[in-house]
Amino acid sequence: MLMFIPKRIILEKDVMKYDMAKKILGYYKSKPNIEIINLSSNKFSQHIPGDDFYEQYREGKRTLIVGTKKSLKFQSCKPSAHYQLPLVSGCMGQCEYCYLNTRLGDKPFIRVHVNIDDILNQAEKYSKERLANITIFEGSATSDPIPLEPYTNSLFRAIEFFGTLQNTRFRFVTKYNDVDSLINAKHNGHTEIRFSINTSSVIEKYEHFTASRDKRIEASIKMASAGYPIGFLIAPVFIYDNWKEEYHDLLYSLSEKLPKDLGFPVTFEIISHRYTTAAKNVINQIYPDSELPMNDEERKFKYGQFGYGKYVYSKEIIEEIKQFFTKELEELFENKEIKYII
Repeated sequence: MLMFIPKRIILEKDVMKYDMAKKILGYYKSKPNIEIINLSSNKFSQHIPGDDFYEQYREGKRTLIVGTKKSLKFQSCKPSAHYQLPLVSGCMGQCEYCYLNTRLGDKPFIRVHVNIDDILNQAEKYSKERLANITIFEGSATSDPIPLEPYTNSLFRAIEFFGTLQNTRFRFVTKYNDVDSLINAKHNGHTEIRFSINTSSVIEKYEHFTASRDKRIEASIKMASAGYPIGFLIAPVFIYDNWKEEYHDLLYSLSEKLPKDLGFPVTFEIISHRYTTAAKNVINQIYPDSELPMNDEERKFKYGQFGYGKYVYSKEIIEEIKQFFTKELEELFENKEIKYII
């Protein structure tokens, strides 16, 4: 089990009137060497130490802020969902390529929103505005919420909440395996759990403080057996020596272990590695010894849908990736849906 154990907990002003805040504090109060900081205002950045970018990043990753979601205006989450569901932000994982390295700045703390009733009620309001259509909420746009679930129960609450609403769906993705507390939630097939998987080589080299390949697959089997719709995000796909053999082994192992009588098609989303100049600059500061393949001369520069440019694999390599994964998925999986390979 890879549960988040913070070095410090920062409590926002007036947060202790919420049950979740009391539960979090009660869980950690008896743990040794965890600093508890009570804020008189909501200015917390000065409580996260670090003399430079490298240190601030690591200290931020070990900081838990317990607060409330002040604005209940949800961010859009295209193309995967209609709205983000703001339960948690930040992640204990240290994946070298992660886009949150640039999005969350130099202090990527983990933040829990304890006013979950307000958040879920707002989600219901959004869904009623679109009542003729299904409204999809994404629970992991800026986080991986699983490592905090043992003491927040936010995912369990959300899963059961959306399970009672006919025209809503909930989805989230994780690189962790601590899913046992979600097995018996009354999901009614309204929550899709996706697992971010990759080859063992990629995980061991770039995805620090995350569950192993096989642990993630084991967790996915548990959730599939519990009747959840499940999906797999294979991202980023890297091109390296023996990449085809290792990705074949990954998919073959998954196909052999997954139950055959699934109630929902297994979804697949495949994304090749890409990076921006801004991300590369941040990554080189946080991980100065990183071996991420970020040689601009070996990539093609392409403008993305949000207006900024990124470095992607060449057109020929992207086509090779598409052909490889299409063939593998068609041959190894019957009840599946390939959402995209990009």
